[in-house]
Amino acid sequence: MKEVPDIIAHNLKILFIGFNPGLRSAATGHHFAGHSNRFWKLLAASGLTPLLLKPEEDHRLLTWGYGITNIVARPSRAAAEITKAEYQAGREILKDKLRQYKPQVACFAGIGVYREFIRQPGIGCGLQPVCSVEGVADFVVPSPSGLTRILFQDQLVYYQELLGLIK
Repeated sequence: MKEVPDIIAHNLKILFIGFNPGLRSAATGHHFAGHSNRFWKLLAASGLTPLLLKPEEDHRLLTWGYGITNIVARPSRAAAEITKAEYQAGREILKDKLRQYKPQVACFAGIGVYREFIRQPGIGCGLQPVCSVEGVADFVVPSPSGLTRILFQDQLVYYQELLGLIK
């Protein structure tokens, strides 16, 4: 399996944050590469990107001021395989990245990812009332995973709201 490197730079508009790379992402070395993952389609349909990118074009996100990282770097078949120790270490690494790179918005790709990051229940999608790192807005979109039962159109609303935050 290939390492799935962060796509990151200083002062991004949005840093997208996933759980960890799935097996297909690890096999290809690119983010959100699962066949049923809707991430790339949601970016294009919302207007966040002007075209539909393929996972192997993930590096092009920097063109629009976006990046991608994960709370845990180790690939797995499912997020359920991530250990408490990995989450604990990942939280600190992610906080350091947010402090160092200072994106305008930290966009968590799934309520579960954000819940693991801030360790609080009762999380909803959209702009969060508090920032976990000073100067960086926290925003949550539904997980783009093909396993998510949320309809595409219902997910799209949050990506469009995200676009409105950075314009």
